[in-house]
Amino acid sequence: MHRCTGVTQTIPFIKMHGIGNDFVVLDARTSALPAMTPEVARALGDRRTGIGFDQLILLEPSETHEFRVRFFNSDGSESAACGNGSRAVAMLHGAPAVIETASGPITLEPLEGGARVDMGSPRFDWDAIPLAYAMDTAAMPVGWPMERGELKGPVAINIGNPHAVFFVDDADAVALETIGPVIEHDPIFPECVNVNVASLAGPNHLKLRVWERGAGLTRACGTGACATAVAAIRRGIAQSPVRVTLPGGDLVIAWEPGGSILMSGPAAESFRGTFDWDDYA
Repeated sequence: MHRCTGVTQTIPFIKMHGIGNDFVVLDARTSALPAMTPEVARALGDRRTGIGFDQLILLEPSETHEFRVRFFNSDGSESAACGNGSRAVAMLHGAPAVIETASGPITLEPLEGGARVDMGSPRFDWDAIPLAYAMDTAAMPVGWPMERGELKGPVAINIGNPHAVFFVDDADAVALETIGPVIEHDPIFPECVNVNVASLAGPNHLKLRVWERGAGLTRACGTGACATAVAAIRRGIAQSPVRVTLPGGDLVIAWEPGGSILMSGPAAESFRGTFDWDDYA
């Protein structure tokens, strides 16, 4: 039940998606909005009683960059980065830009039917993931039992948010809807983690499924694709650029050790609408 505040404000929104990873975009760059809270984000994200989304994207003024972008998951938690969402923002903005995010500045470049985003440099140190204690992040000496076998030895990477990447023979064979939330909330990941399972689909081509922190099983995850491509390059499984196929479509990830990650792929606007803030506050 939503609490009535006695103040009604009609808010315009834009529904967008990047290869099936869907977003609600609120633009507060020139017209102020009420303060976003986890409760409001969670209510808006409910697919039965709200608008529904994987992430809510909030555009705000910035004192240091062209504008600021904040990302909220459907469970109300705030995320520092979202790759597919950043491509959607690039298309909406319509021009190259350097934007402010909680994970640092990122560069956007709209392309025909999509965008290229400079996601910055990956971080590999255990305390940058973060992990609960020091260990090898290139092959974590841990595992989680499944109905058949064990999911073990992931690569841990931070791409503005934490990721654990598992390479398996068949990504489709992993019951990610069952094991994903277990790994997401394991105490070894103090800030929880995005869970990626990938298999080799061809030369420099990976098939990927993602259990997204705060959102669950998703059709696409841009930072997950970045993390998985970087992990594959580090392990010698693939060479840059890497094509990553997710249930919603393909992304192309380019990265050379010591450099930034460049992610390219499609994004699209679905529709526009309005809602009354008081209905969700």
